[in-house]
Amino acid sequence: MSDSDRKTSRAKTWLAIGAIILIVLLLIWLTYANLLGDTDVAAALPPVF
Repeated sequence: MSDSDRKTSRAKTWLAIGAIILIVLLLIWLTYANLLGDTDVAAALPPVF
């Protein structure tokens, strides 16, 4: 494995870790907002009768 292959592999690993962390933070943020009732969603679905 060459040095550039290792750098690419490390970059992809850190990119994946960063994406996972951002997704987890987003889920925590949305859960917290939902618990507080502070969800201002413009695209809310209307109730189905």
